[in-house]
Amino acid sequence: MQQRINAIPEITKNLIIINVLMFMASSFTPWMSNNLSLYSFLSPNLRPYQIVTHMFMHGNFMHLAFNMYGLYMFGSIIERIFGPKKYLFYYLATGLGAAFLQSGINYLEIQQAMQGFDSAAIQQITYKGAEAVLNNQNFTDPSWGNLNHLINGRMLGASGAIFGLLAAFGMIFPNQVIRLLFPPVALKAKYFVLLYGALELYLGMTGKGAGVAHFAHLGGAVFGALIIIFWRKQGERFP
Repeated sequence: MQQRINAIPEITKNLIIINVLMFMASSFTPWMSNNLSLYSFLSPNLRPYQIVTHMFMHGNFMHLAFNMYGLYMFGSIIERIFGPKKYLFYYLATGLGAAFLQSGINYLEIQQAMQGFDSAAIQQITYKGAEAVLNNQNFTDPSWGNLNHLINGRMLGASGAIFGLLAAFGMIFPNQVIRLLFPPVALKAKYFVLLYGALELYLGMTGKGAGVAHFAHLGGAVFGALIIIFWRKQGERFP
């Protein structure tokens, strides 16, 4: 077991440790989830540092487990290829890209949901709703509750950066076969990434799979692909 832990590259190992420690601490300290998750551009709960800290917060154990497994599986490989500094930059950049895309889509959804509300109602939803979500509450009126969720809902997790790593793996090892446990199929990495991206786009456009930041997943993959394309144009050659 110790040999397996030592085999994980340093940055990936430290990222996993930080995520696990943050999850454990936030489980006993609600303040962390309330203040370190990322809020929309219009939320009174938004703080500048959340653009980074949200990547190290997770909603529940399964959320953490899936992301850390992906970080271990793909991050270990990509770190060895990029090297520690470039890998850390790539990881954080794709996480930021994911947040920016999801926040942009969220802003458009807010503008659409605001139609039919007067300015007094919007102000009440924005500020009273900001307090309500910190106590895991919401308005009972469905339209008010939906708008409050869009304005004051939280985004958290490393998923955007993990999708960035997945995109990197698919571009560097396009013909490597990825074997899934569920569903039990085997696909070449390039097809797996494209199909997964198409699924996230479909879920994001249709609103299915509520509670999941599908455009953040897409954002991480897209920003990751753009970074690798840029590096290749600069003369970088990956295996």
